Amino acid sequence: MAGANSPNSSVSPPPPPPEQNQPSKHWGVTKSLSHVGPTNVDIQRNRELQKFLLDSGIYESAEESAKRELVLEKLKQIVKVWVKQLTRIKGYSDQMVEDANAAIFTFGSYRLGVHGPGSDIDTLCVGPSYINREEDFFYGLHCILNEIEEVTELQPIPDARVPVMKFKFDGIPIDLLYASVSLLVVPDDFDISNISVLYNIDETTACSLNGCRVADQILKLVPNVENFRTTLQCLKFWAKRRGIYSNVMGFLGGVNWAILVARLCQFYPQANPSMLVYRFFRVYTLWRWPNAVTLCEIEHNALGFTVWDPRINAWDGLHLMPIITPAYPCMNSSYNVSASTLRVMLEQFQFGKNICEDIELNKLKWSALFESYSFFESYKNFLQVEMIASDLDDLRSWKGWVESRLRQLILKIERDTGEILQCHPNPRDYADSSKQCAHSAFFMGLQRKQGEVVQEGQQFDIRKTVDEFRHQIKSYLYRKPGMEIYVSHVRRKQIPSYAYPEGYKRNRNTKPIDEVLQVDKMSTVSVLKRKKIDGPELERSPEKRASVGPKLQDSVLSERICARSSVVEKASMIQPCVFVDGVTKQVDPTILKNVRLASNGRDMKLIDRDKEPNATVAMVLKSGEGVGSEPVQTNVMSNRLSLTSNA
Repeated sequence: MAGANSPNSSVSPPPPPPEQNQPSKHWGVTKSLSHVGPTNVDIQRNRELQKFLLDSGIYESAEESAKRELVLEKLKQIVKVWVKQLTRIKGYSDQMVEDANAAIFTFGSYRLGVHGPGSDIDTLCVGPSYINREEDFFYGLHCILNEIEEVTELQPIPDARVPVMKFKFDGIPIDLLYASVSLLVVPDDFDISNISVLYNIDETTACSLNGCRVADQILKLVPNVENFRTTLQCLKFWAKRRGIYSNVMGFLGGVNWAILVARLCQFYPQANPSMLVYRFFRVYTLWRWPNAVTLCEIEHNALGFTVWDPRINAWDGLHLMPIITPAYPCMNSSYNVSASTLRVMLEQFQFGKNICEDIELNKLKWSALFESYSFFESYKNFLQVEMIASDLDDLRSWKGWVESRLRQLILKIERDTGEILQCHPNPRDYADSSKQCAHSAFFMGLQRKQGEVVQEGQQFDIRKTVDEFRHQIKSYLYRKPGMEIYVSHVRRKQIPSYAYPEGYKRNRNTKPIDEVLQVDKMSTVSVLKRKKIDGPELERSPEKRASVGPKLQDSVLSERICARSSVVEKASMIQPCVFVDGVTKQVDPTILKNVRLASNGRDMKLIDRDKEPNATVAMVLKSGEGVGSEPVQTNVMSNRLSLTSNA
């Protein structure tokens, strides 16, 4: 399978042969939850979904597909010439120069066949052992690419967790990684899925290789590749519309969504995309995080690479939403998720579930699911992080550095406020074209954690937190004169006009997220003044200055957040019931606290079958068993409820 992913392969690689997609017993680490296929209604609903996706323009044209193939072929020739030149310079024989070779592989959305118009191509260059990353790749190949007319916006990032060189080749965005393997000559049919490629390499190289290996494994581990692709394209489009598609910001990125969808396909191997989309929201709103999502058993190998295992590595036990890659060495692909971003994603999953339920009842169309999230209408208070640089090239690298560290600011705020003050980062960046210098800005919504009791006059002083963040940002090794960062607190009415490129229009048809999710609104928060956290006020025209308030003192932020009202949660009085052996039984509320799972003594969350038609699935997912390691049947059929006393 890996060998098929050469530059000469098609844009959307064909699925594995049918015989490779037939496991002996079941898909994944547990048995499937249902083998029910689509009904006529599901087939019709799937046609409607496909038409909506087509009309939304998420598929690229044949011309762009052909252009991508041409760009990859050119890149392949460039790296071959580069390797031969270095082989000669390093003093190897003429035969070695003639045999010298480098191979180009793709991974990510392009390899999975779910890329869209304008998306980048994740590529990996595999070279021989005597060509290194630090000097030969980031200096030698960088110089070659810099001389090519079709290459623009060339940006090396050697200090990233996975070092990468970003650029555009004839307008096509490319993310190029490099891995040096323990071979003197890299063959054209190099099998990147073979475990032997990991011999005698460091962990950084293993991470670079793992992207391709993970993509290949995902395609092998799903029952129906085409259904997987359509569902993944749909959910990626949804996540971008709802503002939760960004690994660097602490949400989920491409590989995270791919693994979640692949696991869903294993649960429902006969379901079509429309069925899978609804079941995605139903399953992952019930999922008991931090139970890990895995597609196969986690492999431990004698090669000694670090593998995700919270039993061995204490740090792994702190991950909030572990989504484990299926290729050795297995890693948590979602380690960036924080408490704040997890909260936002779970809210959006619930939103998607509610909309899909109405779609199934023919109350709504598919377009309702993909309505854009009204970020600036969802919060009253924001942090505004502005970046400026001398020119666009400097801003590109400066913004990339700041963006990669914004997650640290979120974690620091959570830490310093006892997780009471929550941050919701907006993955989108905004630019003020009226400024003479290159400019960009990010915004983060602020709110108090729901359910927390706040006393009158309680304050959150995050000046030290922001100073610590600024100090980290300004330690950028490649910082140039003119690169500056400013952090401000703004209220909704003070959001600058450039954040509304199409003009401010209140969407009166869009309900606040708490109303959609049918939860009680907590006390509103109020910040008495907008204060500048760092640096002088950016130069603004009088009109702009008037829109964001007066200039304030440097490094002054005393966020006085107080409760305006106190709301008492109202619980609906529903007669409780438990699900035992397929039968709903009434339980006396006075003894509910004594209901436990006999097999493990863990508290059991009760299920209202009228609200959750698939009570068996709900029991399994809410109990946390059978979703990452144990067979589902064991938990559904063997676990029994017993009423015990609290002795």
